[in-house]
Amino acid sequence: MLTASAAITMTFPCELYAATQDAEVVSLRKELAAMRREMQGEIQHLQLRIARYERTDGQAEPRVRVAGSRVHRQVNSSGAPDATPVFAQQEATHHLPIAPEGPRSAADSRLVSSEGPAESWSDFRAATAKDETVQVGGIQIGFPNGRPTIASEDKAYAFSIGLTAQEDIGGFLGAGPKGGEAAGNFNKLTENARRLRIYMSWRYKDWIVNVTPDFGSSSVDGTVGLFEANLNYTGLHHTTLTVGYFQPRMEEESAERANAFEFLERATIVDLVRNLAGGVARFSVGGEHYEKRWLAAAYFTGQKFGDRTKDTTITDSQTGGMVRLVGRPYVTKDIDVHVGASGTAAFKVNENSTGRNYTFSDNMEVPLGETSLVTSGALSNVAQIWAAGPQFGFRWRRFLLKGEYYHIGVQRNQQSMGAILPSLGFDGWYVAANYTLFGHPRAYNEKTAAFTTPGVEYDFDPLHNHWGALEVSGRWSVTNLNDVPNQGGKGIDGNQQTVWQGGFNWYPNRHIKFMLDYARYIVSSSKGVSGNVNLFGRTGSAIVGRVQATF
Repeated sequence: MLTASAAITMTFPCELYAATQDAEVVSLRKELAAMRREMQGEIQHLQLRIARYERTDGQAEPRVRVAGSRVHRQVNSSGAPDATPVFAQQEATHHLPIAPEGPRSAADSRLVSSEGPAESWSDFRAATAKDETVQVGGIQIGFPNGRPTIASEDKAYAFSIGLTAQEDIGGFLGAGPKGGEAAGNFNKLTENARRLRIYMSWRYKDWIVNVTPDFGSSSVDGTVGLFEANLNYTGLHHTTLTVGYFQPRMEEESAERANAFEFLERATIVDLVRNLAGGVARFSVGGEHYEKRWLAAAYFTGQKFGDRTKDTTITDSQTGGMVRLVGRPYVTKDIDVHVGASGTAAFKVNENSTGRNYTFSDNMEVPLGETSLVTSGALSNVAQIWAAGPQFGFRWRRFLLKGEYYHIGVQRNQQSMGAILPSLGFDGWYVAANYTLFGHPRAYNEKTAAFTTPGVEYDFDPLHNHWGALEVSGRWSVTNLNDVPNQGGKGIDGNQQTVWQGGFNWYPNRHIKFMLDYARYIVSSSKGVSGNVNLFGRTGSAIVGRVQATF
């Protein structure tokens, strides 16, 4: 056997060597293939930089727009940065004419929403992957949807700042008092900063913290408050869980977000209902889940941010809750049907030095700091308040029709003398119609279960015959807060308000919106309006414009 082995070794030395080295050769081949792929990637990267950024004899080379490309800035080993990159949107001193922004698909053309919903980690990575970024070490800086964002390379850590700014200007016509009435506040021309919100978001993977101060948190100019301060978890499929100061959204108009409103403000009945146990900066614990054809949401809620500052005599804070369930029973390219129902309840309202009291009151759907005319009067000994109702929406091509109805129930405790105060029932509804004149029409957003803005296919550019998007809307809303005589105290009844409204909204691009609304209001009399402003009923009109920016 030894002799045979020696003979084989002498006869076939190459084959034996190849057999013993086979594993090392395979490993080396893999390493070489990986090096080739890496070198090819570096070559492509350098070619892109040469084509887009390098300058020859001080002249800018024509740049090629690459949709979805990512630009990086690296710091070399000497500590000095290499050639500074130029974003695709930035113009050089000498350049070729740049083509208009667009065309955009319907999905990518909507007005930028600064209010969420919160993105999961996977959605965030997918969204930022197609946006241009500047990379310094392991940090990436970019502007997805125009929002400054700083993120780690794996997107696990991120911080972003967004903005909503709404400035209103307008006034009232024919709002003068009748004999014996006080004039009230109905300016013929005034301005108001309606919403001035700075959205700050911190992310660690699927955990997001939102803090949003609001420097225009009221229809009274100069009011500063908080829009939200909450913690969100998005690690479950199509689900967002939230705790903190938040705005639970139970109505379709609230779910649209303030940036996407058809009119300056929600219908009065929607504002009254949403503030029972929801509204801006309400302490909330709950969540929502969506699928392509339905959405469900539920929240347990407490007091609003600042309640105990506004009223230092509060001894027992409010608790409540809300639930929303909606679906899309029929969907085609040209047709979208939305149906649903929602309910809310204040299990107990805030108790202060005068007991548990509640007053329903709202303006005429015009946010100019005017005197509110519709009211229930001050309701005393309130045990519980609830509201529920259906919502409906129908889109056919460029036409959208929608409406909601809500019934409000007020249960009351016995008075100290043993008399039983009657329970009360109020009603309200609205019907709105909308038509997109040009641009992509309004569409359904399955993540919010609501209709969103028209889409801007091309940014406003008259030289290329591009005009953005334009829509026209009309709405009829009725709110009836009158049920029984003396419901708000001796001689104080509730009243009814009807508002007819029409308007145009123009979107020159995905960040800017111009609105112009005309409102005609008819309000019945009530002594419950402070200052004897509405002793005989009021009618009048308002014309208001708005400039809005969102990032």
